[in-house]
Amino acid sequence: MNTKRPRLAVLLGDPAGVGPEMAVKLLGREQNRNAANLLLIADPVVLADAQRLTGIELPTLAIKSLDDIRYEPGRVTVLEENWLDGKSPPLGECTLEAGRASFQALETALEAVKRGLCDGIIFAPLNKHSLRLGGLTEEDELRHIQKSLQVPGFVCEFNITGHLWTSRVTSHVPIREVADLITQEGICDAVKIIDAALRQSGIAKPRIAVSGLNPHAGDGGSIGMEEIEIIEPAVKKAQSMGMDARGPYSPDTIFIAARRGDFDAIVSMYHDQGQIAMKLIGFDHGVTLHGGLPVPVVTSASGSAFDIAGKGIANIEGLQQAFDLCVRMSGSLQTNTASA
Repeated sequence: MNTKRPRLAVLLGDPAGVGPEMAVKLLGREQNRNAANLLLIADPVVLADAQRLTGIELPTLAIKSLDDIRYEPGRVTVLEENWLDGKSPPLGECTLEAGRASFQALETALEAVKRGLCDGIIFAPLNKHSLRLGGLTEEDELRHIQKSLQVPGFVCEFNITGHLWTSRVTSHVPIREVADLITQEGICDAVKIIDAALRQSGIAKPRIAVSGLNPHAGDGGSIGMEEIEIIEPAVKKAQSMGMDARGPYSPDTIFIAARRGDFDAIVSMYHDQGQIAMKLIGFDHGVTLHGGLPVPVVTSASGSAFDIAGKGIANIEGLQQAFDLCVRMSGSLQTNTASA
């Protein structure tokens, strides 16, 4: 049995939001520092501001570069990079400086993964607009990570609340483009990727519900033919591949059945079809997992919350759930690698 502790890179998120205080609160919990070897990649001024705001002084071990990486039990290894030149960014605002700092921290974490120094990444909430100001050119951070790690094929953002997971066929695209992007291949990919992730997380045979695209799942073809022509054949194909996939179900009721415990996961057709329901079920403790990557990359489902930045009141339960999942999945990867 593998007993090595997973090595996780931790990022403070957007410096202008609640991310830094959330990350410091997370790392301030002794049980978290004992659960994994932690590499915190941070700008020193942002880290200092967050520790001052929370009143938490982390037990740290400073290193100068990834070449010097080492760990000590109960301490957080810190790699400081002076991206902000000693100037705290204005809170609650998207700025190039804040976006560049968060983007460069992500780049450093990805470099650690590529060099085999980290088994997973957990980041406090980022802000997509700030990231774009700071250098992101892809649709979102998931597509950037996919490109950086040279991952072929389908990747997907999972949202997790309690025991319920969701994947989706389309993500950050305009709603007018969604119908044209719904394909049998895309649906099967979304089923396969969440089936594999759930198995990695410890569920032996995931029960997966597939949502329809149209109201009432098309109502027998009277409100659209996508369910008959595309979604139902994709579900049957997934079943033929050994996955417990069912549907298509009406989008307005499927989450009621899932909340009752009938399913482990839902495959939605587009972003808000799943996101709105999941955030109503449990916004404060929701988790976002970037699926299809060689290592788990996780964050809380809540955003950068510019409106409460600097107040010290950000809830970290979602980030804690993300941390626990990352530890569990990273440990599973290590075990599978050791036994291969």
